[in-house]
Amino acid sequence: MPLNDMREILKHWSPRVETASSLRQSGAMPYAIIEGRMAFLLITSRRSGKWIFPKGAIEPDMTPWESAAVEAQEEAGVTGEISSEIIGTYRTGAGGDNVGLVDVDLYPLRVTQQFDDYKEKGQRMRHWATLSEARRLLADQTLGRLALALHNRVISS
Repeated sequence: MPLNDMREILKHWSPRVETASSLRQSGAMPYAIIEGRMAFLLITSRRSGKWIFPKGAIEPDMTPWESAAVEAQEEAGVTGEISSEIIGTYRTGAGGDNVGLVDVDLYPLRVTQQFDDYKEKGQRMRHWATLSEARRLLADQTLGRLALALHNRVISS
């Protein structure tokens, strides 16, 4: 391929990929401010046991952030004030064998209540972590960067 043709292709190329709604999920980034410091609530995934934030399919009768709040209640046993403003998006494996990919939009959830009993209690662990610990524990570096972005947004405001 001649260099000019390659330049023309690259000029119109965009790294942003639009995904079908069936390949899009929403998630919550549960956090609390304790003595002026931000803490994040992490959970383990059911399949791999890696540390993540609650996420799942967007319910047809809900907004993405409402659906994210439901995931946080079911998977982490917390409720609170969910923001309709997305903190960011990450891409992760989907399906039992992680063959497909889904884009997950994350919404901040300021936790106001934590329950001892919740739907997926016996299937996951949960752990409150400071920003530095969360960034170390989270399976996906993008999740760590999104946690940092939320930290900077909330703590500096």
